[in-house]
Amino acid sequence: MARLVVIRRDGAESVIEAGDGRSVMELIRDHGIDEMLAMCGGCCSCATCHVHIVDLAFADRLPPMSGEESDLLDSARSRDATSRLSCQIPFTEALDGLRVTIAEEA
Repeated sequence: MARLVVIRRDGAESVIEAGDGRSVMELIRDHGIDEMLAMCGGCCSCATCHVHIVDLAFADRLPPMSGEESDLLDSARSRDATSRLSCQIPFTEALDGLRVTIAEEA
């Protein structure tokens, strides 16, 4: 099992252990972290699953950002160089130790 560390908006950390096959958004949402709205359910049609990647060492392990994801993130007021939509990040064993911060509400 790989570990995903989620930093909530108040700074509290939650550790989620999971195997391959689900997105980072699904893991966060399904572990009761209600700050993750994920209103579109992972269809890449909103930006309510916006996260910031904490450790840039993981950047090369993530799939490249699509134009659609980038366009949606343009609507997020807290977008920065580490922004991603968590629905677009498949969680795998290669991401063991990934740390993400839930972005402020749009």
